Amino acid sequence: MADRGSRIARVLIGQSRDAMPLDPRARRLLDILAAANPPSALSLSVAERRDALAQLMKMSGPGESLEFIDDFDIPGPGGTLAVRRYTPAAGTSTSTPGLVYFHGGGLVAGTIDTHDRIARALATACGYRVLSVGYRLAPEHQFPAAVEDAVAAVRHVIEHAAPLGLDPKRIVVCGDSAGATLAAVACQELTGTTGQGPALQVLICPILDHGGSTESRRQFSSGYLVDQATLDHDLLYYLPAGTNRSDPRVSPLRSSNLSSLPPTIIHTAEFDPLRDEGHAFAKRISAAGPRTAYTCHPGMIHLFYGLAGVIPYARTAFAQLGVEIRAAIE
Repeated sequence: MADRGSRIARVLIGQSRDAMPLDPRARRLLDILAAANPPSALSLSVAERRDALAQLMKMSGPGESLEFIDDFDIPGPGGTLAVRRYTPAAGTSTSTPGLVYFHGGGLVAGTIDTHDRIARALATACGYRVLSVGYRLAPEHQFPAAVEDAVAAVRHVIEHAAPLGLDPKRIVVCGDSAGATLAAVACQELTGTTGQGPALQVLICPILDHGGSTESRRQFSSGYLVDQATLDHDLLYYLPAGTNRSDPRVSPLRSSNLSSLPPTIIHTAEFDPLRDEGHAFAKRISAAGPRTAYTCHPGMIHLFYGLAGVIPYARTAFAQLGVEIRAAIE
């Protein structure tokens, strides 16, 4: 265990390298989307934003076949929370590691169904049961509803791990994009406040800082799938007027204490406006002490991991992620 942990810690945080060209499959997708001359995301209604994401996620391709998939509810602070459990053949024992997953979509769009393929890919890659949580969305339920749901869901899974077929000491908390915001906040809220916190956090192209401006946010502000207008649109509906964007529950990068976090794996994409805040979070966590692994996928755009039907490299990224998760947990 110590040897594996030290190997995770030696991932090169902050190492510079020459930029790679945009992946040709990603370039082709961006060209097709641009040719449709879509309106600015800021002009979209919430219903239109949700429909646009649902249509985009149809490009995810066929999902991996799994041993068993079931749906159930768990209690949440605003009512029951829908959960879909994905069980791969390797994860059918009665006490396996488990992964709690929060889907992306800006906390305004996205559902368990739109991100079904990502959950399947995670289960296949790591060989663990994955529990995908359907948290409350804005504007029907503004901040901090989604955060409260995420914290409650992770706490419930840890406290009721045995009936769920999971080992409470090996619970991974994972999210992509805005779902990674929830995963990061849940880990910050629960670590040190419960008898048994998450064993690992995994953040995929995370949104971590709404209070600042980075080089990648400026450089890729438009034309790279997720643009600044989309981020502004979602935040407009998610945050009540007057909310401080630097609140660590909104911008986890702004947290003052990261030393008690579990080991962390962060994956970003080279042509993603969110790249730099993911990198900065990895550096801060590593400097604070927890073991940290950081990967920036060359030539990739935001959400590439959910678009395997048009960007095949997504499968390579999930295979790498699975190896890293197993090394950290087992």
